[in-house]
Amino acid sequence: MPDKSDQLTLVAGGAGFIGSHLCRSLLEAGERVTCLDNLQTSRRSNLAGLGDYEGFEFVQADITAPLPSSVVSHTRRFHRIYNLACAASPPQYQADPEHTMLTSVVGTDRLLRLAEAAGARFLLTSTSEVYGDPEAHPQTEDYRGNVSCTGPRACYDEGKRAAETLAFDFARGGRADVRVARIFNTYGPNMDPADGRVVSNVICQALAGDPITVYGDGSQTRSFCYVADTVDALRRLMESDSGLLEPVNLGNPHELEVKELVELVLASIGRPAEVVYRPLPQDDPRRRRPNIDRARSLLGWEPKTTLEEGIRATIEWFARELGQHVDSQVTIASLERLESRRKPPPAVAQPIAGRGAVAAR
Repeated sequence: MPDKSDQLTLVAGGAGFIGSHLCRSLLEAGERVTCLDNLQTSRRSNLAGLGDYEGFEFVQADITAPLPSSVVSHTRRFHRIYNLACAASPPQYQADPEHTMLTSVVGTDRLLRLAEAAGARFLLTSTSEVYGDPEAHPQTEDYRGNVSCTGPRACYDEGKRAAETLAFDFARGGRADVRVARIFNTYGPNMDPADGRVVSNVICQALAGDPITVYGDGSQTRSFCYVADTVDALRRLMESDSGLLEPVNLGNPHELEVKELVELVLASIGRPAEVVYRPLPQDDPRRRRPNIDRARSLLGWEPKTTLEEGIRATIEWFARELGQHVDSQVTIASLERLESRRKPPPAVAQPIAGRGAVAAR
């Protein structure tokens, strides 16, 4: 093993949304970080300021191809390898489904072999999409999923399932020390405004004054975790010495309907907007909520950022990114209205007064 001061952490997909936050967190903790990314679906602007850290290096390369010499030459220095490399939103991963599948399978294999040669610990970021359109709710790690292997989402869903298989086969064979995180919906600064995810779509459309697009009737549910909490969990999982040969769900167990998210964003921005409903995409999950008991017991982790706090921070970041000014303020009345929909109604309904309240459905 190299001297600790000479050790490197490799973050594949490090210029992406979550990856860039992870790189910054590691650098702030004093680690030396090599960021590997092909910039296919990530943005170089996400790396702004990271070059100011002495221990940061960016390598542009695609993990479906043989790893470049600038990475391989440092093999013995790597002690941690995070694999976040893959398009993650449906429009992006469906744009080149073959590449998406190969990134998950061939790319993961290349990085696992690098970890084996380096004697490095390896963490794979898998996804809640391995559960498909779940028939079990909330989703625990032992649920095997309801996934179409031939549908338009299969390149990602099945690619990640295969990547998990590879990781655990390497672990069972004593070839690498692995961790597997199943990440649920994550949001926050550094999201691509055009990535097609529900949070970025709703915020960008609302800031632009455009109609808000909702797929289906908006009753499908999601659970949104702020990116800082997700990064905290990833680092805890990487450093966990449990030796558990099982995946770990990472997400926020607070569940809400998509139309409730729309109401919260509009209340935060303080602008009305028309809502336009479109057909639900094929194989789109109806419900999504993680059971995080394993993360709680194994990592001592659970999300700390409330949805309201996270949405405010995300709106403010998008407003700066898009060159707009917005006073992101969720009023007490609007929050009370949203909260009342998550709890049983009181015996005697009380009207919610005040400006900025969200209109009842």
